[in-house]
Amino acid sequence: MRIAVDAMGGDAAPSAIVQGAVAAAKIFSDHEIVLVGDNDQIRDELSKVGSHSHNISVVHASQVVGMNESATVALRKKIDSSITRSVELVAKNKADAMVSAGNTGATVAAAAMFLRTLEGVKRPGIAVSIPTLHGGCLVIDAGANIKCKPIHLLQNAIMASIFCKCILDIEKPKVGLLNIGEEDAKGNDLVKETYSLLSNSHLNFMGNAEGRDVFDGNFDIVVCEGFIGNILLKFAEGLSISLLSAFVSKAKKRLLSKIGVWLCKPALKHLVSSMDYSEYGGVPLLGVDGICIIAHGRSDSKAIQNAIREAIQFRKYQVNKHIISELEYSNSSLATTT
Repeated sequence: MRIAVDAMGGDAAPSAIVQGAVAAAKIFSDHEIVLVGDNDQIRDELSKVGSHSHNISVVHASQVVGMNESATVALRKKIDSSITRSVELVAKNKADAMVSAGNTGATVAAAAMFLRTLEGVKRPGIAVSIPTLHGGCLVIDAGANIKCKPIHLLQNAIMASIFCKCILDIEKPKVGLLNIGEEDAKGNDLVKETYSLLSNSHLNFMGNAEGRDVFDGNFDIVVCEGFIGNILLKFAEGLSISLLSAFVSKAKKRLLSKIGVWLCKPALKHLVSSMDYSEYGGVPLLGVDGICIIAHGRSDSKAIQNAIREAIQFRKYQVNKHIISELEYSNSSLATTT
């Protein structure tokens, strides 16, 4: 398997990206990693880490899409960007997957443009796992689409269910629809119509999910439109960091608190690890005809290594093949009921 890695994307690029790729190349020695970006900078970083891996190659790209740039403008004006070239390698069957910690909007737009969507998929969705009291909750969509129709949310739920079954080993993932209340009569038109579609689907739909339900672990999947999902994701990330920082700050002020923290150190270490985005590596853009893993903008080498691992797992378990099959079944079922 060949994985194209956008070496110029992310706050710590290219150093952290190259380091993560080198680490992954050693672990996954049967796979080839293609670093895409400025040839001189990449080779300079490779020389710094002393890499002579046989399964690492470089594809030059002369441009970089900034994290704050408009996705559509960047795609139009920067045709030789590391993001575009990475996606093109997949589109031209010169790579089996791509990983990027760069501009998310540009990555989604490039994937939609060059890879297109899988048969039956109307729009792709970003699936992000949020840590909960009982494992994780997969939130979809986390930012790929901000103007959705009920059918888009239904398909997101189907794709997320397949991902949970194949990658997370959850046989019957519990699906919830993010809403302002549990009652099916609540919410706007989009949510009400989506509720009806999910209720008539073959999914394990458990009803509406309020914001607090995401973290209680009552659902394996929570479905929402991308605008709300992205806010939810960043709120959860910011809250967890703030709470941990406040806890450590308060604990340092008294001797007994310091002792208590020391005694709880193993549990706290596990808690911090469960909230660490680098452990998850990247999140899949579900629904595109290829494998596209989007890593956090602040990704370090560990996160990139894990993002590459996720790309390998995605192909190993044939997630896209299962999505196509499941959508065919869903469409036939909907046609029968209507």
